[in-house]
Amino acid sequence: MRKVVGIAVGFLKYRANYKFGPIAVSLGCVLLFLGSAALAKDAPSSSKPNIVLIYADDLGYGDVGCYGASRVETPNMDRIAREGIRFTDAHSPSATCTPSRYAMLTGEYAWRRQGTGIARGDAAAIIRPGRETLASLLKTAGYSTGVVGKWHLGLGDGNVDWNGVIKPGPLEIGFDYCYLIPATGDRVPCVYVENHRVVGLDPNDPIQVSFGKPVGDEPTGREHPELLKMHPSHGHDQTIINGISRIGTMTGGRSARWVDEDMADVITGKATAFIEKHRQEPFFLFFSTHDIHVPRVPHQRFAGQTGMGPRGDVIAQLDWCTGEILKTLDRLDLAENTLVILSSDNGPVVDDGYKDQAVGKLGDHRPAGPLRGGKYSAFEGGTRVPMMVRWPQRVKPGESSALVCQIDLMASFAALTDQTLADDAAPDSANVLPALLGEASQGREHLVEHAGVLSLRKGDWKFIEPGKGPRVNRNVNIETGQVPQGQLYNLANDLGEQNNLAAEHPEKLAELSAMLKRIREAGRSRP
Repeated sequence: MRKVVGIAVGFLKYRANYKFGPIAVSLGCVLLFLGSAALAKDAPSSSKPNIVLIYADDLGYGDVGCYGASRVETPNMDRIAREGIRFTDAHSPSATCTPSRYAMLTGEYAWRRQGTGIARGDAAAIIRPGRETLASLLKTAGYSTGVVGKWHLGLGDGNVDWNGVIKPGPLEIGFDYCYLIPATGDRVPCVYVENHRVVGLDPNDPIQVSFGKPVGDEPTGREHPELLKMHPSHGHDQTIINGISRIGTMTGGRSARWVDEDMADVITGKATAFIEKHRQEPFFLFFSTHDIHVPRVPHQRFAGQTGMGPRGDVIAQLDWCTGEILKTLDRLDLAENTLVILSSDNGPVVDDGYKDQAVGKLGDHRPAGPLRGGKYSAFEGGTRVPMMVRWPQRVKPGESSALVCQIDLMASFAALTDQTLADDAAPDSANVLPALLGEASQGREHLVEHAGVLSLRKGDWKFIEPGKGPRVNRNVNIETGQVPQGQLYNLANDLGEQNNLAAEHPEKLAELSAMLKRIREAGRSRP
């Protein structure tokens, strides 16, 4: 095609000195147009790649094959790592779900703002209309934006009416499309919300939801354990939906209720449909999976596949979901110019409320790998998570030890799309785009990790501020990282945080404690 363009340009230049008929001139113009169009089609458009963010739930550092897991196979997640960059020091903003999602989408540490803790199923929208978000940023840059899967950031203005128009929500903060699990799989309401309405709702069977005074007369796990196909280990004993008792009570909406076994298929289908629909334009898909959160109820295709019980089986199911996304990109010839990021909202938990054999069948599998702690914990296992980045057109395969955090996607995507963040937007997001693309070995200079207490990472050092909570969360059997005195670890020599150096290096302890205080009081950490 380049030859066609050259011939056409030469012909038109020649015509400037000699007279030719209108037909010949038109032919030259047609050749130039066709050749230019073909070049434009074939030319790389790396300045505006498609973006797919696959956000797993409770997936630990040691739960993926490319991070050392051997008892469960994850070929599709491993493929992203093999064809892209595997990060060894990547973090979720928090050790629990809602605050991580809030921080990632807004670029603000959740601990700065009240009301960003683990949200109830009937919580009002936490991110308010008018707030700059990852989605609104990319929408301004010309992207079609969609979120599919777990939301858990609240909907409506409070006292949401599940039988009518439900807003504000994702569509009011930058997303063009949404298909949601409103909160979590273990919380009511157990229905999907597409854009502003519950999917498949019969108006003659209205939904009522409560996290206070019980509503309706449907059986609960507490009163009717004989109706359960999965029993709770702590909490999770209220309204029974699909043989599983949940947090909160619900009545009505029977035609709209999800089937847990089909959830991965349903949301993965919606995610791939979004890609298909927007294949001719730049798109941003936030694919927020339910797996591997409780209740862990794999489809029968995956049940018993791993020998690790439902927890292992839903890891395999999550990998299948990932593979469906990759296959769709391949089939539509979009893979080369699509930036795929896979990560998790926090570290792992084994028993998170149901007796699903996860503990008994764990064997020698280490969900957090070499890390101490897990979900809910101030230790590294709480926020250091798997993260892989693939963009074949731009990113060379490899491994990176750069310190990066999901909160940095705001500033990094602003740089990717040549935008300047407003001064009041993304106050804690750092531009780590060069590290994400494998073009720099260094990421952010420091990071505040968020659990029951705050921790500060700077270089090889980690400071955990004093805490008054219990040392162990007995419900989930995970160390919280809280002790009355400040803790100091050198992760270069002690990744497992076994040797507290506070007494040996009081000057470093004081330095990092003072730095954390300044960051907390400044109200922002982005310059």
